[in-house]
Amino acid sequence: MAAYIKGAAVISPQKTFGDQGFPEEIVGYHQVSNLKCIEPVYRDFIDPMVARRMSRIVKMGVCSALQCMRDTGISMPDAIIAGTGLGCLEDTEKFLASVYTNDEKLLNPTPFIQSTHNTLAGAIALAVKCHNYNATYTHRGFSFEGALTDAFLHLEENPQLNILAGSFDELTTHSYQITSRLGLWKNHPVNSLELMHDRSRGSLPGEGVAFFMLSGKNSPTDLALLKSVETFYKPGNYKAIEQRIDHFLAGQGLKPVDIDLVITGINGDTTRDQVYHQLMDRMLKGRPFTCFKNLCGEYDTSSSFALWLAAMILKTQRIPEAIQPGDPIPGEINRILIYNHLRGNNHVLYLIERC
Repeated sequence: MAAYIKGAAVISPQKTFGDQGFPEEIVGYHQVSNLKCIEPVYRDFIDPMVARRMSRIVKMGVCSALQCMRDTGISMPDAIIAGTGLGCLEDTEKFLASVYTNDEKLLNPTPFIQSTHNTLAGAIALAVKCHNYNATYTHRGFSFEGALTDAFLHLEENPQLNILAGSFDELTTHSYQITSRLGLWKNHPVNSLELMHDRSRGSLPGEGVAFFMLSGKNSPTDLALLKSVETFYKPGNYKAIEQRIDHFLAGQGLKPVDIDLVITGINGDTTRDQVYHQLMDRMLKGRPFTCFKNLCGEYDTSSSFALWLAAMILKTQRIPEAIQPGDPIPGEINRILIYNHLRGNNHVLYLIERC
C-alpha cells in the first residue's frame, strides 16, 4: 500500500499557497487564541459570479484542488476523494440560524444543501467537469486517513490512476465558542510559534485545506513516496502505543533507528503531549523530532498539513527554522515518520520516503 505524491497544494495560516516549497517567511501569531487561514485571491481560480455563491471553506477547497492540478499538469483526475472532520460549518450554522429565526417555516434550502460534508468534493467536480469517482469521508480524526485509504485501494487495483485526495476543516466564531466551553483550547492568548513550549492545558485551534495528487506510478518530479498509513483508536496505555509503532515500522522492514526525522503532533496541551515526550525519551530516543501544529493549529484533519510538511522536507532537504529539531540531523533526510493523535482518541501513523 503506497502512493507517489505528484503534487500538493495547501491553504493554511502560513503562506503555503501558490508555490512548490516552503514559504520564505514563517508567519508567527502573537497573543492570539486561534489561527485562521491566509486566503488566496479567489478570482484567479473561480469566476466571481460563481464564487459569490460559495462559502469560505468551499472556495478555499476549490482553489487548493485547482492549484494542485495546475502544478501537476493533470487537468482531469481519475477520482476526487476528500476527508473532513466537521464539514462546512459556516453553512451549517446559517441553516440552523434560519431554522431558529424563521420558526422552522419558509426556509431557504441553499444553506442546507451547501452544508453537507460532500459539498466541496462536488464543487471541485463541477469546476473541472469531472464525472469520475467522487467520495467524502467523515470520521473525525480519521477523516483524511479514510480518504487516503480509499485512494490506496484504487491505486492497488490500477496504479496508472491519478487521484486527487485531500482534506478540509474550518474554524468559525460559533464553533470556537462552543469548543472553548469544553476546555479544548488555551484560556489565555499565546504566541503560536512558542506553542510547543506552553505547558498549560488546552491547545490552539486552527484550520486548513490540503489536496494531493496521488499515483501508483513514479515520475522524476514526484515530491515523495507515501509508503503506509495506519490508524488506531483509544490505545489503553503508552505501552500499547509503542507496540503499534513498532508493528507499523516492522511491517515496512524497519526499526526506529532507520527513521531520519519524526514529526509529532505536539500541540501545547501538557496532558496530551506526554505521550510524544515519552516516545522521544524511550522508543524513539536519539531520533530527531519536530512538530507542526505551531504553524497550523489543532483541527480534525491537521495530519494533512503534516504530510505536506514531510513531503516538502524530503523534496527540498530543508526544515523551516520555526520547527527545527533540537538535535541536528546528520546527512540527508530520506525517511520520515509522522505520529499524531486527536485528543488522545484518534491516533495516526504515516511513513514517507524520499523519491
